[in-house]
Amino acid sequence: MYTITELRKKYISGELTPTEVFDTALAAITAKDAEIHAFLAVFTDARSEAEAATVAYRKQGADTPPLLGIPLAIKSNILIKGRIASAASKILENYTATYDATVIARLRAAGAIFIGATNMDEFAMGGSTENSAFGLTRNPLDPSRVPGGSSGGSAAAVAMGIVPAAMGTDTGGSIRQPASFCGLVGFKPTYGAVSRFGLIAMGSSLDQAGPLTTTVEDAELIHSIISGADEYDATTITPDTYGDVAIKEKYTFGVPRQFLTDGIDADVLATFNAHVEALAAAGHTVVDIDLPIFEKGLAAYYIVMPAEVSSNLARFDGMRYGLSSSGDNLLDVYQKTRANGFGKEVKRRILLGTYVLSSGYYDAFYGKAELVRAKMRAELREVFKTVDVILTPTAPTPAFKIGEQEDPLAMYRQDIFTVPVNLAGVPALSFPMGTVVREGIELPIGVQYIAPHGGDARLFSIGKKIYDERR
Repeated sequence: MYTITELRKKYISGELTPTEVFDTALAAITAKDAEIHAFLAVFTDARSEAEAATVAYRKQGADTPPLLGIPLAIKSNILIKGRIASAASKILENYTATYDATVIARLRAAGAIFIGATNMDEFAMGGSTENSAFGLTRNPLDPSRVPGGSSGGSAAAVAMGIVPAAMGTDTGGSIRQPASFCGLVGFKPTYGAVSRFGLIAMGSSLDQAGPLTTTVEDAELIHSIISGADEYDATTITPDTYGDVAIKEKYTFGVPRQFLTDGIDADVLATFNAHVEALAAAGHTVVDIDLPIFEKGLAAYYIVMPAEVSSNLARFDGMRYGLSSSGDNLLDVYQKTRANGFGKEVKRRILLGTYVLSSGYYDAFYGKAELVRAKMRAELREVFKTVDVILTPTAPTPAFKIGEQEDPLAMYRQDIFTVPVNLAGVPALSFPMGTVVREGIELPIGVQYIAPHGGDARLFSIGKKIYDERR
């Protein structure tokens, strides 16, 4: 599959048409997706949109919207009017969205064609896409391994070459970690840069929608289309909210060395160190930094996130939409609906969240976690006075085998480098930094670049020079 930029040029020149590309994508889904299971639904009727785009290019050429005729895959927790939006949960198995999410409306206005809804961990709870109520997704690079999660279906769709880009959501690394496991670019924006209107909420103070692509340039293009203030989401920000974040020729990169000593795969660490050395050789400044509060992010996240999950998922009670199990009385309906509709991981997080919000424990757990969060933001503000960007591996390991991480705590540790970013609300970009060999197969691993609030453009500028130009 070509990049968005390449497809656009071929459409304008007439070398390819949107209809041809759409048909090729459908053929690839038929040929490959029975094994990988990236998609929960395929929108074959969208071919009429591809035909209309083909006509538009013949008449108007370059004078067309920037994504006209570009096929995109959409994570199943992002609402597309008239399409099933299940969030990979039985409780929403037959829920049809009644409106477009803001990101969908903006992509649609730019001419994008939505080719299907992708698989995910149920309600975005997981890091492997093994927690879907409709079956797991496999990594196209090694089908015995996971694609990451929770946006694993979107990552797999791009890694298979079916689409040039896909939309995911990132609550604690759910775009960046699948990007790392599948050899892609994944971007998590500054909190509030992209509207959450029309996203099925997991953690409202953490969730952000973003792209999975093969180049940083494509990620930047999609972000430029979906970002911006939205009257339907009061948490959205304007470009000047955080002031100007300078773009430079040479940067000072901070590496939290102490943070990289516990539980990280030796090959991942060696590849990361080589990447850092290459930055220094290219004339950038690399310094060691201390982030003692940032390193506590995993513990704080797994208090804050379940608390928000408990609140957000209380609406799924069998009364208004989605699954409704009959019962003898109202309480019985609630209990049976939620017991039948939610999977194991969702129930685990609801219970944990309810516990930390309960009387007598709120201050001891949730209050302290929010205090850690506030101190983390203050810590980052100080660090960003001396460095431009913070570097870590995206994940501590390459893609792991399906079924390998049965212990929930071991699975949660996969998020160690990504969740602090969501707690702080800063932007982060992941792209491939190399590969490691496992059982004779080269598996990609990603590097994570973290910028201060509002530093999204800085990350794109760095990524295009460091990754796109050597790709």
